[in-house]
Amino acid sequence: MMTKIAPAIVVLGQNSVAVARKMISVLPGATLYGLAGRTSGVDVSFTNFGETLRELFAEGTPLIGICATGILIRTLAPMLSDKRQEPPVLAVAEDGSAVVPLLGGLNGLNDLARRIAEVLDVKPAITTTGDLRFRTALLSPPPGYHLANSDDAKKFISDLLAGAQLKLEGTAPWLSNSQLPIDPNGDLTIQITERLVTPTSSCLVYHPATIAIAISDIIGYENEAIALVQQLLVDAELAPASVAGIFAPISTATDPAIHAVASALGVPTRFFTPNQLKSSLSQGYSLAQAAAIAATGTSPTLPLSVSPHIAIAIAPEPIDPSTIGQPRGRLAIIGTGPGASQWMSPQVKEILKSATDLVGYKTYLDLVGSLGDGKQRHESDNREEEARARMALDLAAAGRYVAVVSSGDPGIYAMATAVFEVLDRDAKPEWDSIDIQVAPGISAMQAAAAAIGAPLGHDFCAISLSDILKPWSIIEQRIAAAAQADFVIAFYNPVSKERTWQLAQAINILLHYRTPDTPVVLARNLGRSGQTVKAIALEQLTPTAADMRTIILIGSTKTRTIRRSDGNVWLYTPRRYTD
Repeated sequence: MMTKIAPAIVVLGQNSVAVARKMISVLPGATLYGLAGRTSGVDVSFTNFGETLRELFAEGTPLIGICATGILIRTLAPMLSDKRQEPPVLAVAEDGSAVVPLLGGLNGLNDLARRIAEVLDVKPAITTTGDLRFRTALLSPPPGYHLANSDDAKKFISDLLAGAQLKLEGTAPWLSNSQLPIDPNGDLTIQITERLVTPTSSCLVYHPATIAIAISDIIGYENEAIALVQQLLVDAELAPASVAGIFAPISTATDPAIHAVASALGVPTRFFTPNQLKSSLSQGYSLAQAAAIAATGTSPTLPLSVSPHIAIAIAPEPIDPSTIGQPRGRLAIIGTGPGASQWMSPQVKEILKSATDLVGYKTYLDLVGSLGDGKQRHESDNREEEARARMALDLAAAGRYVAVVSSGDPGIYAMATAVFEVLDRDAKPEWDSIDIQVAPGISAMQAAAAAIGAPLGHDFCAISLSDILKPWSIIEQRIAAAAQADFVIAFYNPVSKERTWQLAQAINILLHYRTPDTPVVLARNLGRSGQTVKAIALEQLTPTAADMRTIILIGSTKTRTIRRSDGNVWLYTPRRYTD
């Protein structure tokens, strides 16, 4: 059976990156791993090839190494034990001229090799005899089919290669269109059925993913729900492997029991809006029956009601859940850090890889680099935060996986607050089903402090000098209070083209509580091209020294300066607040 895990493409040199990107075009969700110091423009950098490969292999991740076959074999040889559990492993030539399947024949290896070879315009080096002769892989059925008795397959295929004939019971185009020796009187049998049957060594059983389980309401706690659905399948004599998905009204998307049932069966959840169920409901069908009909496309007489809130329907051919209804929408508000990719957290990178849509200010969207490839970009002006938040929520409500991109940390003068403000104020019912998360990032004040030492080593605060969303009188009060309390102060949004006088006034307030020689840090374009970080005295700070890409750190009365013999300067605020 083909693996559902997105593959990892591992490269050792920059020359391989272009070939890798070409393969990724037909491998949705694939991650590009590159050797640190030798590759750029990759998703993940690594320093130890062997450890990285073995870790991915142990996780069941399909591996595509753009390197010699020998290095892959030697690296993974100590881990080979159960061929039924091995993920696909392929070697691809650096110039894309050869695709060599190595491991994972029971988990879609040859199909993966064919997909890669097709996009590279070469012929895959497939050596599996049955695959070559019969033009199909009985051990690795296509998506939508599950082989129930893989242990019997080896002898079964051997008998076919020795000349045995087989009869086909049920419908499966991938088998009937192959070069298998099909004969109505054959001694061997292939059975395609969603029913529970007992396989034998002379009969391979494939379960097609034709069953839709529809749930219309909460059916108990998670364990109870799982047990109920499993028992219903047993009572109906249906194979769990034939379940294609769990289908439900969108109003149930937040019910953990529904997702627990789907997880236990290893299938996705898909949801329908009221309009999608309206026609069946008007004909008198229950909500569960209406969802089952929508999932299978069957006539209304076929859904089998087995519980007040559960219906089972069987489609005439395998169901592709990705084409039916919508998934539960997801909204992640992420912080990319100040700019440099190495400051982006693994959590944020994983979200960017999985997201379907990116929403944000163009400058911030550009910061995600290649992680934004293949995503729908929704750009807007930097001052359109609320409109941006509404757009993101609406996209997620339609079943998209949306990443709202902020620089720095999304919860510090950024988009997380804007999203929750809109969510709280507008409160659209369709937003209730969205799975929302906030993924933190390194804030500009943290990056600035780290670049010059530890000026935030004791109590500190952050104040935005922008008076667009709050009156200047409040800002003045806060500057005075923070200065009087002897906080280190981080000034965000210090000046803009239209706004210069605020920083001048802030300096005047500070000088009532700080000496002119108080250390000040000016950090501009952190993590980006043209980064500058320097220390000056408070009396040297002027509005012309900063812009909207600058963050300013004002030292406390205890902040100290260390001047090194090489000319570098370090600032720190002692942990002990005594002389």
